[in-house]
Amino acid sequence: MIDNLLTFLTYEKIYHIANFGVLPCWLLLIFIPNHVITKFFVKSVIIPLLLSTAYILVAYQIYISENIFEVFNLYIGLDELYALFSNEAFLLIFWLHFLSISLFVGNWIASDSRIFLISKFLVVISLLLTYFTGPIGLVFYWIIRIFYSKKINYYD
Repeated sequence: MIDNLLTFLTYEKIYHIANFGVLPCWLLLIFIPNHVITKFFVKSVIIPLLLSTAYILVAYQIYISENIFEVFNLYIGLDELYALFSNEAFLLIFWLHFLSISLFVGNWIASDSRIFLISKFLVVISLLLTYFTGPIGLVFYWIIRIFYSKKINYYD
């Protein structure tokens, strides 16, 4: 049965499912961040569980077909990182990693913005920047948060 699943779930299919799967989550965070549907799907363990399942599946496929320890070469230099990303399995693993972390950060931004009553418009800009650029959206939100909270916290 697992062989049938592995032949059905190609890297390309996992990529498309993950990409299109997180889009509704981002739309929920942008348009109805406090709704029960958003809390159920985005703020629960459901999406991280699905993304981590895909991550484990790809890691398992790497394990049975290639050398999983090649991943440690990425610390040597940019050339090794480039070589690692030329392997679509490793590239997909890093993409799933990025999707998971950026969605987590977007979720945190949406939740944290309620505490400081940050303008919905600025939160939406932060969420869009986080979706497309990751850390830049987080820093943008952090700068906005300083003005709304009227203090700087480096450890929050």
